[in-house]
Amino acid sequence: MSTFMAKKGEVERNWYVIDAAGKPLGRTAVQAATLLRGKHKPQFTPHVDCGDFVIIINCDKAVLTGHKLTQKYWHRHTGYIGHLKSTRYDTLMSVRPEKAMELAVKGMIPSNTIGRAAMLRLKLFAGAEHKHQAQKPQVWDK
Repeated sequence: MSTFMAKKGEVERNWYVIDAAGKPLGRTAVQAATLLRGKHKPQFTPHVDCGDFVIIINCDKAVLTGHKLTQKYWHRHTGYIGHLKSTRYDTLMSVRPEKAMELAVKGMIPSNTIGRAAMLRLKLFAGAEHKHQAQKPQVWDK
């Protein structure tokens, strides 16, 4: 009996919609990372990009539990000496909620070519409307 190995051309990609309204940010990011990576499929192969397209709506209504809104920071560096920029998550969630969700998902996928390709398949929207109705996405609520 041989082990099944998926090939790049054989991968079938579906579209899924995840509604983040009222759900914890991290729990939603875990579901998205699993779908982007393709780990929910029985034909998952670690060295092949088997993932699906993921649309996350209502990013602005995702919640952070505990004191994360006031104690968690997003740090980025401009490249100049002493230019470390820090943004608290309550500001980030009110100004750029898609960025907060993107950072959460990005931390859960591998840092290689498969992970970079997976991040291109992630579509984030602050509100309930999205522009990918033509792809007929299925609702993911597991």
